[in-house]
Amino acid sequence: MSKIHSIIDRQREYFYSGVTKTENFRRGNLEKLRGLINIFEDNILMALAKDLGKSNFEAYVSEISFLKEEIKFSLDNLKEWMKPIREKTPIQAMPAKSYTLYEPLGVNLIISPWNYPFLLCMDPLVAAMASGNTAIIKTSSKTKETSRLIRTMINDSFPEEYIYVVDNDKVSHEELLDGTYDHIFYTGGKDVGKYIMKKASENLTKLSLEMGGKSPCIVDRSADLEQAAKAIAWAKTLNAGQTCVAPDYILLDAQIKDRFLEKLKQSLVDFYGINPLASKDYASIINASHLDRLIKLLEGQDIVFGGNFDKENLKLAPTIVDGVDFSNKLMDDEIFGPICPIITYHNINNILYQIKRRPKPLAFYLFSREQRLIDKVMYNMEFGSACINDCIMQITSPYLEFGGVGPSGMGGYHGYNGFVNFSNKKSIMHTSPSLKVDIKYPPYDDGKFNLIKKFI
Repeated sequence: MSKIHSIIDRQREYFYSGVTKTENFRRGNLEKLRGLINIFEDNILMALAKDLGKSNFEAYVSEISFLKEEIKFSLDNLKEWMKPIREKTPIQAMPAKSYTLYEPLGVNLIISPWNYPFLLCMDPLVAAMASGNTAIIKTSSKTKETSRLIRTMINDSFPEEYIYVVDNDKVSHEELLDGTYDHIFYTGGKDVGKYIMKKASENLTKLSLEMGGKSPCIVDRSADLEQAAKAIAWAKTLNAGQTCVAPDYILLDAQIKDRFLEKLKQSLVDFYGINPLASKDYASIINASHLDRLIKLLEGQDIVFGGNFDKENLKLAPTIVDGVDFSNKLMDDEIFGPICPIITYHNINNILYQIKRRPKPLAFYLFSREQRLIDKVMYNMEFGSACINDCIMQITSPYLEFGGVGPSGMGGYHGYNGFVNFSNKKSIMHTSPSLKVDIKYPPYDDGKFNLIKKFI
């Protein structure tokens, strides 16, 4: 038996012991994790700078502060989440009381991505811990420094029968997925997601998929163009565009297109200067192959801003591409980089129809002050989450579930929703033994039949 399969078995036995289910155990280990994050904070910032070129500010705001808030939110609400929830009981089942109870699923496999390698590893782990589970974690091999740090933090601080981070150099995806889990939580691309879904089906394992897709961003003629330009410029260049909920393409009303583009260009200059490749606040592309893919996407395009790159330092300047339509190669797959395709529209209904025919996105953005349009988009378009008159901020709320729909994912988390996703919701009816209802038992005569018909 391989080491990873041995650890899976040990985690299952540890879970069966019941120790992870108590509130004190969950609370104590969440506080321990919070303490570790504080201790290793400088190391986390350095690792993210080495792997992705993130500034300390961006790394702290986008990876550490969210996580600290998630832990605090879980600790503040854990006692309430664990309580039984009283439910109504139908009259035919009386005398009885009904309630639901959340219990942990068991052994969880968490597979995290490279774009936010610390946050998207630890965030689902917080949900797993709050729910009373054990966890095995697979980090990304593309972010070596952050993965090495996470492995040190966790494996040196928690028993491996409770939480264990695998060594990417020693355990393959295939070996890992040959194990039997109670829940697999995966964040990443759709091709690997399909493979994981196939493997999970072999054991009927619960599966959560956090993927991505081409998240549209509409700027209506009624929008505050200054606000829209700043929000989109920030969201499209955060982590050099390598964000699953970044606005993937921009749809501009023809009446405001030229004015908006000037404001978008100015915002990018204000953020990163006239030479963004030299900006200390601008992150790098994860590796050379990803940079080459982005450069090829720009071949033959109408570039109206940016487009320059630095292969040695793995940087691509924020780039605006005009004259794009839905047949353009930029519209084939999620861009996952700082390229901003511009689609111009004259009729919003036509553009909504075009979006609706495409795979359901992880996020949807709309800049508008027209309530009728806001209602039309929010109630009629399919997506995982949305933000009106801003970008990305919807995922920062512990009160809102974060997750996709269809090709962009299944299952969600953050706050209470993460607690629920890593739990089994048990339905329980507790019948009183003091009163017997014998009408349901045979033999059945006409008197019982007529009585039950009258009763129901």
